[in-house]
Amino acid sequence: MSYLVLARKWRPKNFSDTVGQEHVLQALMNALETGRLHHAYLFTGTRGVGKTTIARILAKALNCETGVSAAPCGTCSACREIDEGRFVDLIEVDAASKTKVDDTRDLLDNVQYAAARGRYKVYLIDEVHMLSKSSFNALLKTLEEPPEHVKFLLATTDPQKLPATVLSRCLQFNLKRMTPRLILDRLSHICGEEKIEFDAAALALLARAADGSMRDALSLLDQAIAYCGGKIEEASTATMLGTIDRDHVVRLLKLLAEGDGKGMIDAVREIDEQFPNYSSLLDDLARDLQRVAVYQVVGTCDSEDEISEAEIAELAEAMQIADVQLYYQTAIIGRRDLQLAPDPRSGAEMTLLRMLAFKPAAAETTESAGGGGLVVGKPAPLRKATRPKPAQAQPVANQTTAAKSTAHSWTDPDWSQLVTSLGLAGAVRLLASNCAYLKRQENTVFLGLDPRSESMLTKQRKDEIAASLSKRFGEKLLVDITVGAAEEETPLQQESRKVDERLEEARQTLEADPNVQTLKNMFGAELKTDTIEIISGDKG
Repeated sequence: MSYLVLARKWRPKNFSDTVGQEHVLQALMNALETGRLHHAYLFTGTRGVGKTTIARILAKALNCETGVSAAPCGTCSACREIDEGRFVDLIEVDAASKTKVDDTRDLLDNVQYAAARGRYKVYLIDEVHMLSKSSFNALLKTLEEPPEHVKFLLATTDPQKLPATVLSRCLQFNLKRMTPRLILDRLSHICGEEKIEFDAAALALLARAADGSMRDALSLLDQAIAYCGGKIEEASTATMLGTIDRDHVVRLLKLLAEGDGKGMIDAVREIDEQFPNYSSLLDDLARDLQRVAVYQVVGTCDSEDEISEAEIAELAEAMQIADVQLYYQTAIIGRRDLQLAPDPRSGAEMTLLRMLAFKPAAAETTESAGGGGLVVGKPAPLRKATRPKPAQAQPVANQTTAAKSTAHSWTDPDWSQLVTSLGLAGAVRLLASNCAYLKRQENTVFLGLDPRSESMLTKQRKDEIAASLSKRFGEKLLVDITVGAAEEETPLQQESRKVDERLEEARQTLEADPNVQTLKNMFGAELKTDTIEIISGDKG
């Protein structure tokens, strides 16, 4: 007997076997059980997520000889023939190859006739968005007033190309991309049933490479079985996919945090010996930088099967929040421009060096949370604990003489300068920089928070600001933060205004420059003032 590929062998044959689309399955099962059946269903989603599979199961549920139900028997002649693709009343059409209006008219000529064997005549039109405008017009009337014995099941990867008149006549179900965890669980189940030995890490590579498509995952699993000789191992699977060992990605991230340019170039040289896919390398870097950024904000992240949360936590402590944002942006832009590089390796190396060459301007000067652009500078060495621990509040009576001698007496402060001197860092500093000073009443300092930054406000961060103020002024102070617009500028707003003023000054200076005036007069040149950028970290 010929070999049946896994994607076909393990295609679900009933709703209970289908994974990852519970929101669609529940709606269909309820409709089947209550008899509230629509005449046209549209299934949308990326490739390999189950559009035609669910449509075929629905066709079985409608025509099962035991009756219409959410659980077709799978053993009657109608169910078996639908599984085998030879049921006379299930008409499957690939719209990508039959786009002409004559094809559509031929298809609809027999709509008026009752089903030959089943309860319903089911038309399953795949990639329906490929039909021509005339074909849609021919289909429209039938969709609007179909015979009672006809059901239309439409599937497409691009619903935006369907006319609104067609969309309005269908019940639309949007199928989700499969998560790597869900794909991994399914692959593990199939390997167990097929008696195939495997490494969990190897299946994790396949799940990630499938990019949300279960069908692609099963095709890659078939390929891995053949490539690895029966036992699916991580090293062989990584070689087959051209992916980078996760240890190399972690190493690059740590070298990036340490600012070790030479070490990064040496690491790329070692990676190059594996004939890697550099696009995947930059994708992996961006993916893990995103997880570092999430950890820095919320204190946890989805570890899935890749870098452990402990390693993410270490990287989150070693990198400044603003640096992580810049590294991420540099990685995805480098990934986009990789095809323009002389060769993939040099493009990846330049992307990594670009991460080291630039840093937020604020970090180079006052390290304010705002920043007025990018500056070139030597990257800072690896630093631990960039986010300070909450200070321990102590009674004023118990403070040491040394602490009292360094305390400042209270006066209504310039909040921007005070934030800079408090020694705050990370998300706490960003919260303080988005606040404006309102007043002090007894031992409580009242601040107003920019409404756009409300999500940053937590009790722990507010308490850290209060602890820093208490330490600076030598007395126990509390902080009350109210969300709402304030009359005074926040430090970030003040920084943004200063940057705008510097840009306007630069524009006026260039407009008045004699050389610019000469170029305008001689060649009719035009100064594009909206392209002027501040590239120096000097605040002047």
